[in-house]
Amino acid sequence: MRSAATNRWLAAVAAGLVITLGGGFAAAADYPAKPIRLIAPNAPGGPTDILARTLAQKLTTGLGQPVVVENRAGAGGNIATEVAANAPADGYTLVTGNNATFGANLSLYKNLGFDPVKSFSPVVLIGFQPNILVVHPSVPAKSVKELIAYARANPGKLNFGGSGQGQVAHMAGELFKGMTGTQIVHVGYKSAAPALVDLLAGQIQLMFATSLSVKQHITSGKVRPLAVTTAKRSPAFPDLPTIAEAGVPGFEATTWHGLFAPAGTPPAVVGRLNSEVNRILKQPDVHKMLEQMGMDISGGTPQELADHVQREIGKWAKVVKDAGITIN
Repeated sequence: MRSAATNRWLAAVAAGLVITLGGGFAAAADYPAKPIRLIAPNAPGGPTDILARTLAQKLTTGLGQPVVVENRAGAGGNIATEVAANAPADGYTLVTGNNATFGANLSLYKNLGFDPVKSFSPVVLIGFQPNILVVHPSVPAKSVKELIAYARANPGKLNFGGSGQGQVAHMAGELFKGMTGTQIVHVGYKSAAPALVDLLAGQIQLMFATSLSVKQHITSGKVRPLAVTTAKRSPAFPDLPTIAEAGVPGFEATTWHGLFAPAGTPPAVVGRLNSEVNRILKQPDVHKMLEQMGMDISGGTPQELADHVQREIGKWAKVVKDAGITIN
């Protein structure tokens, strides 16, 4: 038989649970009741920032509360993502994530200040931005197969650059090297801009560049496109084959974008945000803008984003291990 003291303790716990859960349901029902901050792990300007600001503007209208973008660049996106991971799980702090912060970085960094799975509640997968394998016109290769043959015949002669250590341009190159058995040297840059300058000047010979950054240079003939890095052909470049169909079956390395909230955010709040973003992605002006950025729009459920993150973590962990890449 339970003592009177035990009964009083159980009653107190039950009352506390009712208050806590009731408050959580009430908070979700009233959400949002104040401004929301959307943390972007990049400096102002550029495709990722444009995406974050477009979402913020549309969410402001749809939710009836200001959504303010907070740019926090540095450490491959880890600084911003860690800030979001440690924020209250109330739906008033969100963060955009990608293949680096919610994929490769878990294997690249020894002391990551967050766990891309355990620290977050996935909201929605926004879309995929294809990269394009481009070469300087001096490279005697007009197809992926010709590039592979040239690289094998000239080990260590070709250099490729990208947007930073561990970013998709770097990881795509390492994946390409591993799948083709070629020796191509990675040249590190702090961002994509100086890498592209050196590519145009012929200082490096190839690059896995975002479609938006090289579109004009493809048109002018300053770089030669060989293939896109997506699993399917990009609507923005329908005549370009995928790397997979051009000679490297199974190759895929895209820049993807998702929206996340801190772990423990009420499911009703996550559901509200998911519905809003899916609605926004279908709006004609947003759809047109994202297509102009070369993005293949996704959308979908929080679980679909969670599953995608798990696949990305496993995929890039193998590439990092095989290539022996480490970032302190």
